[in-house]
Amino acid sequence: MSRYSALALMTVLAATLPAAASARTLYTCLRDDRLSFATAPEPGSRCKAKQVSAGRSKHPNFWGSLGPVRGNVYQHRVGGRMVYSTRAIPGWTEVQSVVALKPPPDSSVHLGLGRIGAPRLDAFAAQFRAAARRTGVEDAWLRAIAHAESGFDPFARSPKGAQGVMQLMPAVARAYGVMDPFSSAQSIDGGARHIKSLMRLYKGDLTLVAAAYNAGAGSVQRFGGVPPYSETQAYVEKVQALYARYRAALGRSPRAGS
Repeated sequence: MSRYSALALMTVLAATLPAAASARTLYTCLRDDRLSFATAPEPGSRCKAKQVSAGRSKHPNFWGSLGPVRGNVYQHRVGGRMVYSTRAIPGWTEVQSVVALKPPPDSSVHLGLGRIGAPRLDAFAAQFRAAARRTGVEDAWLRAIAHAESGFDPFARSPKGAQGVMQLMPAVARAYGVMDPFSSAQSIDGGARHIKSLMRLYKGDLTLVAAAYNAGAGSVQRFGGVPPYSETQAYVEKVQALYARYRAALGRSPRAGS
């Protein structure tokens, strides 16, 4: 689908909702290891409400400041009103595929949506334990970041230039003395020290740590919190879900507030 038709579709969908207000409630939903966005709680999913900006923008869309979202969009009438979701739910009608607008130049492209997958405790276990001991960053959190970033692929490369297990940008790798970004041990150690620095900066707020790891501390500072980029919003949700799974897999109790 062309960029023009995607924007046209979003404009049409926006017109199906009530007039724009200062904020809109959007739901992030988890079911069968998959995350999705919806304009109302999905049946059979665990959904969490969040407020997003709904002011008029250059390209209006029904996801507010989080979107548009890459992928298919489905609709169904629930309780007398039309509800939209990025999940294919039986009985719901596919509207059309929607392609995300190009994110701001300082945001990393991490879709975050899609399959979360089972925890992998076998991948570089010794390196994660060692990095956790050296930095004091919980290894469940380190594994969650690595899982979301590279799927534990030591040779992963992103279109933005991030490299290795922890997907370190070259400047970050240099700052932490990572000479070989494709060395799993160096990448995990450098990533752990970078995360430790972010944890100090944000006083242990893991939501902001994840947002800064994805979009950069400058973006978090500029927006006073999690930036309104669809990729970053989805990335934070995915890392939080993975963190809970890794804590459970490692035999630890759920973290308060997670």
